[in-house]
Amino acid sequence: MTARRDSITDVPGIEVGHAQDDQALTGCTAILCRKGAVAGVDVRGGAPGTRETDLLRPGMMVQKIHALMLAGGSAFGLDAASGAMRYLAENRIGFKTREAQVPIVPSAILYDLDLGDSQIRPDAQMGYQACVNASTREAAQGNVGAGSGASVGKMLGRKYAMKSGIGGASMRLGRGIVVGAIVALNPLGDIYDPNNGEFIAGIRTKRKTLDWMKLASRVPPIFSNTVIGAVAVNARFSKAEMTRVAQMAHDGMARAIRPAHTQYDGDTIFALATGGGRADLSTVGACAAEVFAQAIVRAARAAASAGGLPGLADMNAEGDEQP
Repeated sequence: MTARRDSITDVPGIEVGHAQDDQALTGCTAILCRKGAVAGVDVRGGAPGTRETDLLRPGMMVQKIHALMLAGGSAFGLDAASGAMRYLAENRIGFKTREAQVPIVPSAILYDLDLGDSQIRPDAQMGYQACVNASTREAAQGNVGAGSGASVGKMLGRKYAMKSGIGGASMRLGRGIVVGAIVALNPLGDIYDPNNGEFIAGIRTKRKTLDWMKLASRVPPIFSNTVIGAVAVNARFSKAEMTRVAQMAHDGMARAIRPAHTQYDGDTIFALATGGGRADLSTVGACAAEVFAQAIVRAARAAASAGGLPGLADMNAEGDEQP
């Protein structure tokens, strides 16, 4: 299995575009599937913020979506999906009704109001611009789009947290099948290499795991969390099958983030099937977990320092202040 660009845009039928306010440290990311994609979703965190996820359940009438919107701004950021709807409607893309074509744009948000300017949030215009910026080129990573205000490692408070961002990954399964992932990384927990367990980013401390877990129990929880993202494959699957792929992709989150799926995270993964040949469901799900874990690590490594938080792209963590 080899990757081409290590981006979800390696999956035929997928485009990605970012838009952000670099001073306010917030933004949004549009994932377009202009010809439609069968989609599923799995929400694991205790504090989700989503839009149009009920229609992804098996048995619901609408079978395909036309875009996903990932955004910062907490619940305010859900407005960015309205901009994607306007863009798609202008391009005559959507679910056909007698009166109009209605774009189907599920969305998920993360909390970034505590980094940058909390009064500026992703809105419909920013969502529209993200769609204008969308292309099949390799999607930018780091401090862009929905990852503009993302951070990791907040169990001991923001003082010891680190900057994070957007990351992506992909792999080939043979016979032209590609599985890709994109993630906006903003968890309460820390990031670890799923292959060897090595600490990547998070709480800037050299204490043993048990020690910081004890410390964290005495620190007021930080609610500014959530990992949101998507996996995609160019194969034919049903909504029920893509729901299973989304569920399996969460295994990748659990491998790379400790802890994951807490009461203070709104962890949400969408799964998209853009059509094409047949593929084994379990194989695709297992690969989805792998590329999602890789995307998490890349999101941490691509982030630059911002908002007073150090990022791995331009800092050396050694010598940082320890709790």
